[in-house]
Amino acid sequence: MCGIVALFSTHEQIAESSLKKGMDSLKHRGPDGFGFWISPEHQVGLGHRRLSIIDIDGGEQPIANQDKTLHIIVNGEFYDFEHIQGDLQRWGYKLKTNSDSEIALHLYNEFGTQCLHHLRGEFAFVLWDESNELLFAARDRFGIKPLYYSNYQNTLYIASEIKALLAMGIPASWDYEGFWQNEWGILAPDRTLFANIYQVPPGHFFIASRSGIKLQRYWDFDYPRIDDYLSQNSPTPSDYIEQLRYTLDEAVKLRLRADVPVACYLSGGLDSSTILGLATKHSVQPVQAFTVAFDDEAYNEESFAREAAAYTGANLDVIPITQSDLAEHFADSIWYGERLAIDGSFIAHYLLNKSASNAGYKVVLTGEGSDEIFGGYVHFRQDMLLYNQQEHDKEKVKILLEDLKQNNKASAGFLMADNNSNQLFNTVECLLGFVPSWMQAFAGGYLTSLPLYSPSFIASFAQKNVYRIFFNQIDVQGQLFNREPVHQSLYLWCKTLLPSHILRILADGMEMAHSIEGRLSFLDHKVVELVCNMPVALKIRGLTEKYILREAAKPFITETIYKRPKHPFISPPSTFKLNEPLQELVQDTLRSSLMSSVPFYNQAAVIHLLDQLPKMDESKRSSLDVVLMKMLSAYFLQERFGLV
Repeated sequence: MCGIVALFSTHEQIAESSLKKGMDSLKHRGPDGFGFWISPEHQVGLGHRRLSIIDIDGGEQPIANQDKTLHIIVNGEFYDFEHIQGDLQRWGYKLKTNSDSEIALHLYNEFGTQCLHHLRGEFAFVLWDESNELLFAARDRFGIKPLYYSNYQNTLYIASEIKALLAMGIPASWDYEGFWQNEWGILAPDRTLFANIYQVPPGHFFIASRSGIKLQRYWDFDYPRIDDYLSQNSPTPSDYIEQLRYTLDEAVKLRLRADVPVACYLSGGLDSSTILGLATKHSVQPVQAFTVAFDDEAYNEESFAREAAAYTGANLDVIPITQSDLAEHFADSIWYGERLAIDGSFIAHYLLNKSASNAGYKVVLTGEGSDEIFGGYVHFRQDMLLYNQQEHDKEKVKILLEDLKQNNKASAGFLMADNNSNQLFNTVECLLGFVPSWMQAFAGGYLTSLPLYSPSFIASFAQKNVYRIFFNQIDVQGQLFNREPVHQSLYLWCKTLLPSHILRILADGMEMAHSIEGRLSFLDHKVVELVCNMPVALKIRGLTEKYILREAAKPFITETIYKRPKHPFISPPSTFKLNEPLQELVQDTLRSSLMSSVPFYNQAAVIHLLDQLPKMDESKRSSLDVVLMKMLSAYFLQERFGLV
């Protein structure tokens, strides 16, 4: 992975100094080298910070074609690129490098923007087409790699991270509506928390020219209609299991290709253990794995990670994480993630990546994305029980829902809904016929927090409908109509929480903070397309989540992990130990005079809440931790980025 920046102006000459400032701010993404190119008339500038993984000696960027009419900068990896290199050479292309990045340049020359359908991997890139005077920028299908842009003073700015846009001259201001949407848990696919700074939605590209910018979708999750299940001869469950095992194995094998050592992250859950098991199958030497260990047994998965490592013969490094560690690295982690956090797990990711980097690794395989395609989170099981098309006995459903609640106490308050009806959901009910449980859970969190927001902030959005704004960007008729409710819920989650939160502040942001490239086998588009077309009953069976993955992975994991329920990767709440450093950081920061300048909160109400914490039982305090973490995040975002 790398860092990229680009400038495009149709009116004024771009400044080399501005381009270099953006590149300098991304040194953590590419410490191994840098390069830039500016067009002769200073209309376009491309900058690249390199993390060398493929073709270490010869893969410098930007890369130009033979006649210098195309120039490209790439952040990411294209898998199975050797096969495409062979095709390009047969078609008459003379490759300048052995890197995977160069294939996108020549595929564009052959197919234009349709080149995206020939690319397999996680990526964001910018390409300048001199002959046609247009800038082509694209982001991978799932948003694994970030790509931000801003139009400011007749110039288009593009970068891998928001901080690079700010370094190049974009004013640092809060986007109040983006913040408001985020509090509801449904930040629109193109929004950020920063004013006039947008993200290219996953599966989209844009073309910029003298006539403006055109954003276009090129890929989407395509779940089958319910009618399709009735009209086609579907494969048997055994067929699906074999197809998944083969396709996922191929995805892992492709992601082991690197000119540097590759490690695995291991939580001790089904997803990461599956990846480790498959990676071991293709590795001659023992795989190096890394895991974290929290100082609270209810949240510590170290024993499961050790069992998985022993089963596969992997070497395992365990990184202990204390409340003191979370407090010490909170502000830095927020700076790299550029988002609000809901618990301290992002800091654990930050320290996990730091340890892997210190051990000499640049590439790791991770398990992110599995829950989003197989329905791993508790709220998807809740949807399955409540809204599945099959008839259920109401009393049985009630009992199962209670079991689900009792067995997932760590998810209570922010991942599992109470299913309270509310007129706020009228828009969702009208469009879908039901309300996804995750939307209800996040709405509940927002409504609980209402007394903590400033009256002026609440008043400014009193007449707005957050769901109408969100669904105006969703192709409801084309992508959701006549689909299984659980599939609709999965689709909507992947439009907002997956790219904007999970893949940014938990994955790419924390990985690239330490120059680590994370590779996500579950979000290989061939794997996802296969899983999308599977019946929902193969993903969630009763209270068992990710049923088909368990069956496909069974030869590569232990019996313990095969039977183990989903345990969300979250850190112990700061409110569990009121005298520990993280809660002390919360108390000191939220009471400070500087906190009063964060425009979204009523500090008097916040201080009153802090005063009440010692009087609450542990369960109540735990439910408030998400709110406190978000407020602390907002404080450090404002402080570190100078937001106004």
